[in-house]
Amino acid sequence: MADHFTRFSCLLDVGSAGNAAHALEIYRAMMAESAAEDPPSEGFALAIVPEHGGSTLWMHDAGTGDPQAVLEFVRACAAAFGLTGRWGFQFALTCSKPRVGAFGGGAHLLDLATGKTLAWTSTDRWLADHLTGGSADAPDR
Repeated sequence: MADHFTRFSCLLDVGSAGNAAHALEIYRAMMAESAAEDPPSEGFALAIVPEHGGSTLWMHDAGTGDPQAVLEFVRACAAAFGLTGRWGFQFALTCSKPRVGAFGGGAHLLDLATGKTLAWTSTDRWLADHLTGGSADAPDR
């Protein structure tokens, strides 16, 4: 049997060490809520990264993770701390054994002020579009 993993590692500057401490509270509440779901989200790990400044959060998988949970957390932080600008991250889909269709990845770009998705892409979709002669270069893919 093969094991499937979603891997990522990204940073978010929340503006101050106080905001970073509050972000940990937001994170704990979100993870507790997601643990009650059936099935629970894979979630992600979170740490304050001193080498990037006391206001920077490091979000990463803990062996595997949930990109949607990262997006929800970043949106919550952006709303709580009045963050603006663009923020994005990328992720990889991997597998413990060679399996057709088991590898891929994607990226997501947010407008922090509105929480809206500006663009996203999936390598699965990109490849499928190109194989059928479509245009996978559109920014909303």
